[in-house]
Amino acid sequence: MYDYIKGVITRVTPEYVTVEQGGIGWQIFTPNPYVFHSTDSEQQVFLHQHIREDASLLFGFKSIEQRDLFRKLISVSGIGPKGALAILASGQPSHVIDAIEREDDAFLTKFPGVGKKTARQMILDLKGKLKDLYEGFGEAPVQPEPQSEVRAELEEAMLALGALGYSEREINKVKPKLEEFDLDTEGYMKQALQILLKQK
Repeated sequence: MYDYIKGVITRVTPEYVTVEQGGIGWQIFTPNPYVFHSTDSEQQVFLHQHIREDASLLFGFKSIEQRDLFRKLISVSGIGPKGALAILASGQPSHVIDAIEREDDAFLTKFPGVGKKTARQMILDLKGKLKDLYEGFGEAPVQPEPQSEVRAELEEAMLALGALGYSEREINKVKPKLEEFDLDTEGYMKQALQILLKQK
């Protein structure tokens, strides 16, 4: 089992990042790939290895707390790795923990692939077991600095939403509301997810 990897991020896509370490490019799926940036500086990514019959996949996270919440989520019946990534991609894991503690299944069903039955199962399995993670998510998200290539960044964010499981109809509905902003891809992702969560 891998704990973390340190290397240079050479590629950022809507679904994963590539971390080069020891001459090998590791494909790592992550909730929001655009929180990582391609630079020459070495970066640390906390890992979870998911093994299935046809593949061995790596999932990466900015913090140990985020990874721990991911592991808690995939322990719930009905939530796979992709569903857990979509939940974490909201950028506000503390809200997810709050919703579970308050038994707010209406909030939890706003995420792709989470129906009422799965939301109730999340509450049943995880309530009272996530408090140790809460402090790690106490910081407010950092607002990204404006970038010049607005259209390209917005399109990348829309592709990432699709990779998380949002429908084309949902994406097309939220996209016009983002065009007034001047953000980087990570910023568009956070804004879009906030709007999507409020709409449902």
